Parts: sequence; structure tokens; C-alpha cells
Amino acid sequence: MLEPFKDKRAILPRGAQRAFIEKVEQRISTRDVARICKCSARTIRDWRREKFPMQLRSLYLLSRHAHIPIPYHLRVAHRYAHTREAGAKGMRAVILKYGRVPVDEARRKAAWQNWWNTKGKFEINPLLQAKPIRKPKKSTDLAEFLGLVMGDGGISHYQVIVTLHHIDDLAYSTFVVRLMKKLFGVRPHIYHRPDDSINDIVLSRRELVEFLHELGLPIGNKVKQQFDIPHWIKRSKPFAIACVRGLVDTDGSVFTHSYVVNGKRYRYKKLSFTSRSRPLQVSVAKILADLGMSPHISGYDVRLDSIADVKKYFTIVGSHNPKHLKRYLN
Repeated sequence: MLEPFKDKRAILPRGAQRAFIEKVEQRISTRDVARICKCSARTIRDWRREKFPMQLRSLYLLSRHAHIPIPYHLRVAHRYAHTREAGAKGMRAVILKYGRVPVDEARRKAAWQNWWNTKGKFEINPLLQAKPIRKPKKSTDLAEFLGLVMGDGGISHYQVIVTLHHIDDLAYSTFVVRLMKKLFGVRPHIYHRPDDSINDIVLSRRELVEFLHELGLPIGNKVKQQFDIPHWIKRSKPFAIACVRGLVDTDGSVFTHSYVVNGKRYRYKKLSFTSRSRPLQVSVAKILADLGMSPHISGYDVRLDSIADVKKYFTIVGSHNPKHLKRYLN
């Protein structure tokens, strides 16, 4: 008879449920009330405190056993009537916090994999297409850029990176950024690494990497590959001069040599280019020799030690790195 009330709840005005339970307990012990309702004594106490609505079935059972009338203003609600409102409230809270409703990640990944295998990989996806770059003709600017990448840079399969000191080469970094944009039509990103006191100037373009590799730059560890200046640069005097300028501006140094003779101190400037690639050392030395200088190789360095040679270098080759110009002129 009471089976239809199984999943129903009695909704009473505030205080009415407490008053009803208290009247019942005046006639029946709490233990017997719990036995009649087939629940625990704690549940009966929660009903008395109106922590949650009591079962409609229990209301009728207690009314019959205690001979107490059903309270007025009774409303009946389904056991899970509150879940819809609670779910909507929870959804609003999630959207407020995350800006969207999270999805089932496992289901999403399975659906994506199914789409990829059946359709996605057979289409041309704009997100997977290589971003285009400008491919300049061979020029002194391009030769100088290859020189500075060979000096203090390198290329991976997807990026071109030039690494410079974040203070000493700050002004030169501006030149490098302008040169990249001028040559390839793309502005690079600069990533500061304070722990190493350097800035990484990065162009992330697979098409650019392929283009530079075709021009003669090695991908990966250039020292292990014992890289050298590309032949198309060495065959042209203007290109060779520009390339050496890029190399020395990044991996070269201008320093003051000081010595004392008969109590008098003498100072003059020297120039050094450093590389662990022997073929590159030889090529740089040959280009400088062809320009009328007298370079010599010492360890990892290609050096110009005479005042005349250093002056000739800055007259013929020059520099776009203010750090070198300042050290030479001061």
C-alpha cells in the first residue's frame, strides 16, 4: 500500500517537521520510531533538526502508529528532485571558475583519434602547414646573416637561434633582429635567460631551416660536423667579406695588448676570431690573407696581431657590432 511513496519526500513548512517528530516521540520511543521507519535513530534526530525532508512513507506510518494527523500544507517531492537544481548550480560554478564545461578527456581523445584516422590525416590542415617566409636572393646581407649564425647561432629542425650577451651585445641584437626581418619578412622572438646572461633570438620556421640548410648551414651540432663557410660565399669577395664580418661580430673579440719596454708601457689593439671547427678557421684565415692581412691560427683562434692588420680589418671588413667598434676606437 505504501510502495508508491518509496521515493517520495514530505516537504513541510519550516518547523512543522520538527513539531511532528516531537509529538510522535512523546508517544513512541525514538528506538521504536526508527524500527517503524526502518532507519537509524540518527536519521530520526536529523529529521527532528530538519536537516533534510523525511520520507513520505515514514510520515504516514508514524501518523498511523502515533494517531497524529498529517500536518497541513504538505507538499510531495521526488527523492531526487533537488539534483537538477544542484546540477545547474554546480555547472554555473564550473563555468565561472574555468570559463567552460570540462569534457571527458578519454572520450575526447578517442573521438579525435577516430577522426584523425578516418579523415583528418587525409586533409590539408592549416595548423600543420609550414608558415611561409620570404626567400631572399644571395646577397651580402644574406652572407653576413649566415656568418653570424655560424658564429654564435645554430639551427635545429624547426628553429634558427642566435645567442648573444644580454648586455654587451644588446645594441647588436637590434641589428640582428632588423636583419632577420629584412631578409625573411618575419620578426623573431627574443627569450631572455638571466641565469646565463644571454638573449636567444629565435625564428621558428621549418621552411627557413630548410632554406638555410640548402644554402650550406648544418643542422644540429655544427662543431661535430666541422662546418665551413659555404662555397657560394667563398667564391665571391663581397660575400666573403660580409660573412667574415658576421662571424667576427658574434664569435670574435677586440682586445688591448699591453707590454713594457725600458720602463715604458705600450698598448695596441689585436683582433681574434674563435672557432672549434678547423675548416672554418682555415677559411677565415684565407679570406683575411686574400684581403692583404697576415692572420695566424693559434689553437682555436684566428688572430690579427699587428696594428696595421687590425686597422685594415676595420677599414675593409668593418663591424655592425657597437661593442667591437667601441673597443677598437677607445
